Amino acid sequence: MDDEAVELRRAAFRRAVGRFATGVAIVTTVVDGTDHAMTVNAFTSVSLDPLLVLVCVEKVARFHEWVVDAGQWAVSVLPDHMRDASQWFATRGRMLDGQLQGWDHVRGPVTGAPVFAGAVAALECRTTAVHDGGDHSIIVGEVVSLDVPDACAPPLLFYEGRYRELA
Repeated sequence: MDDEAVELRRAAFRRAVGRFATGVAIVTTVVDGTDHAMTVNAFTSVSLDPLLVLVCVEKVARFHEWVVDAGQWAVSVLPDHMRDASQWFATRGRMLDGQLQGWDHVRGPVTGAPVFAGAVAALECRTTAVHDGGDHSIIVGEVVSLDVPDACAPPLLFYEGRYRELA
C-alpha cells in the first residue's frame, strides 16, 4: 500500500471510530514528587472481579514513560464544564513545571496522584499489566480507591472529533 493509500485508510479509520461517543478524563500520576497529567478518551472498565480499568497512552507521549514507571495513577472523569482543562492537558509540549497550578485538585488517598475537584467520578489505580497496542500501550489498572463526588453533573463527551453535550 502506498503512502497516500495508508493515509486515506487512517483517515477513514479515524472517522469510523470517531462515531463512537466517549467520555473525557484526565489521567494523572506522580513521579519523584512531580505531577504529570494527560487528557484521554481511551478509558474503559474491564472487570468487576477484580475491579479493573484500562487507559491507552500513545508511546511517544511524554506521559507514557511517567505513568508506566510510576505504576499507579488516578483518573478524573470530567464534567461538561471542564472542557478547558481537557484542552489544556491535551496540549502537546505544554510546560510541565506547575502544570496543575490553577486547577482545583486534591491528592488521592491511596496513590497520592492528583484528582480533579468537580470530577463526576474519580478512580485511583495500580498498574497490573501493560500491553502492546501498536503505537499505544494499553495500561490495565486495578482500582484501589474510587469516588463519585458529583454524580448529577453532566459528563464531558467527545464525538466525531468534537466536544458534545447530552440532549
